[in-house]
Formats: sequence, C-alpha cells, structure tokens
Amino acid sequence: MIAADRLKTVEEYYFSKKLREVRGLMAEGRPIINMGIGSPDLAPSKEVIEALQDSVNGANAHQYQSYQGLPELREAFASFYHAKFGVTVNPANEVLPLMGSKEGIMHISMAFLNPGDEVLIPNPGYPTYSSVTNLVGAVPKFYDLVAKNGWFPDLEVLEKEDLSKVKIMWTSYPHMPTGATASEDQLKDLVAFAKRNNILLVNDNPYSFVLNQSPISILGVEGAMEVALELNSLSKTFNMAGWRVGMVLGSKAHIDEVLKVKSNMDSGMFYGIQKGAIAALESSDAWFDKLTQVYTSRRNLVFQLADKLNCTYDGQNAVGMFVWAKLPVGIASAEAFINEVLYDKNIFITPGTIFGSNGEGYIRFSLCVTEDKIKEAISRF
Repeated sequence: MIAADRLKTVEEYYFSKKLREVRGLMAEGRPIINMGIGSPDLAPSKEVIEALQDSVNGANAHQYQSYQGLPELREAFASFYHAKFGVTVNPANEVLPLMGSKEGIMHISMAFLNPGDEVLIPNPGYPTYSSVTNLVGAVPKFYDLVAKNGWFPDLEVLEKEDLSKVKIMWTSYPHMPTGATASEDQLKDLVAFAKRNNILLVNDNPYSFVLNQSPISILGVEGAMEVALELNSLSKTFNMAGWRVGMVLGSKAHIDEVLKVKSNMDSGMFYGIQKGAIAALESSDAWFDKLTQVYTSRRNLVFQLADKLNCTYDGQNAVGMFVWAKLPVGIASAEAFINEVLYDKNIFITPGTIFGSNGEGYIRFSLCVTEDKIKEAISRF
C-alpha cells in the first residue's frame, strides 16, 4: 500500500527519531544525561493528583465527555486568564479545552487553511507549525527572527512581501526556542499587522509562567479578539505534560470553526483529567513561587555548563524552561557539535537547526533535569 502524498512533505519528528537513538545508547549502558527535551520531570501538585483520584468514582466519570469540556473547566480557564493576564473571555463560547496545545495547531490549520494558502512561520520556531502546514496542503512562508532584533519579526520588511495568500501567522511569545519575550507594544504591532493584511494571528503561549515575572497574553491587546487566537497549555506551568491538557481562546466565531474540526476528531477529554486541570488552574501563588525557585537554581547551573562550552547566552532577559546558547566562533555545525558531546560526554543537547536555518550556530539546553544531573554534566567537562 502506497502512503498518501502528504507524507512526502514531512519527516518523523526530530525528537521521536533522536530519542530512539538516545534510548539505544542507554540500553548499551551509557550514562546518558538528557538535556534535550522540555518534558517536566517534576510532579503536579498534590491537589491535582487528589482531584484526579477523587474523580474516578464519579457517576459519569467513565462516560464520553463533552467536546467542549466540562463547563467548570472552561470557567476555570476563563478565571485563570482574567487573574493572570487581565483578559476577559466568555467561558461558554470563547474557550475550548484541547488535548494539549499541539492538537490545537492541527485543528486550527484544518479549520482555516485550504490547499495553496500560505502560512507565516517563525524561523527559528516550533517545527510542528511547518509540518502541520504541509500536512494540510498549505505553503510555509518563513519569516526571520534574529538575535539583533530580539527574536521579533521585522514587520516593515515582512509587509513589503506579497502577503495576499497568507491566511495564518504563527507566533510564540515567550518564544520557543530562544526564550525571548515580546512587549505589549510589540504585541500591538502584531495585531495591527494582522488586521491590515487580513491574517489570523495565532500566539502559542505555553511558557508564560516559567521564569517569567511579567506574563502577557496577546488577547490583552485591544481588538485582538477580532484577528487572534491564543493557545496555552498546562504541560509546563503545572508539570502535566503527559496529561495532555491545553486550550485555545478567541472569539466565538473563530472557536466555533475550530470546534467543527475537534468534534470530529475526538470524543472528549477524560473526566478525571478535567478535574485535575481545574485544581491546577486554581493553584495559589505559592505554586508559581516554588516553580520559579526550582528553575532558577537549575538555570544558574546550566549557565555554568554553557560557560564550560564557551557558549554565550542571554542571562538577563530570556524566560522559559530552556537556555538558548550561541556556540563559539569557528564551530560550523550545531548538529555535529551535539553529536560529539553525545558520544564523547554522554550528554544530549538539542541543536538549534531543528527549529530552522536561523538556529544554526545555536544549541538549546532543557531545564527539565535535576540539579544533581546538571552538576554531573558540568563535571564531565
């Protein structure tokens, strides 16, 4: 049986392939330290675990659930956004729970893209934006992000291009993989750009609360609901990556279109996971303070490791659960560098090239590693 033509446009996800190689080395007995992937190694709060445990005896716990999620989950999302971002949304029709925000990237693309439509994708950026664009038959149109511009697009240059076929623009602030943030004025510029060019702006915002003292949502910009959607996730903020809980927020008109796709793709989220998500969204400030404390200590150690490798990095402004570091002058290939480190020092680091051509010359360290493991990595150099 011949596979569909759409599969010729994508390859197996880098981490799926590379982690298989890493696991093979571990099976050989190598003491691999995995600093590549952003999968939180910390546990959710006890309140979240207890909410899940208590839920399984509910009368309707094991039945199909609503495609839109429990009303109280949507209300919890809305309350969370109002408390943390000052954004007001209607929980009835402007919030849609997702089985992780990665699912939302596909749903949004299927809802708004026709074959041949163009999509603005950040370079560097999350690889799923381009792979999903290809899978739905649309055309990736990459826009440059570079360090000298703070990893923010030059909208004046971009607007000189032919944007007549562009339907969606993907952004992610705080930015993955660099950790760069966008100011309120910059988000206003993005919204204005989208309005002028009749583009649906989608901001992917899962790193808002990791080492970030000033969380911001694009939906806080006046008029953003007319042209923007925002994705968010409980994976990073609440250590619930494996639970697969996210959400998309935006106008009723936009959410309704996404729901048409989603309701044909799944049969609702498990009741217990929804109950756990509600408990997470109601977490006190102490939870966020503890998260900051843990990741600050880890990041300081990763800075030491980067120093050992003669890398440079933004130690003041970058946020999120990664350290984006520039390789020393003279090292031509990030992938060759990380492979040398992997096989010589048994440490896996992500090459910047998997996020786009502008990632060449950079590597990314994950903070989802214990302090002891990071100290061990330092000692190997």
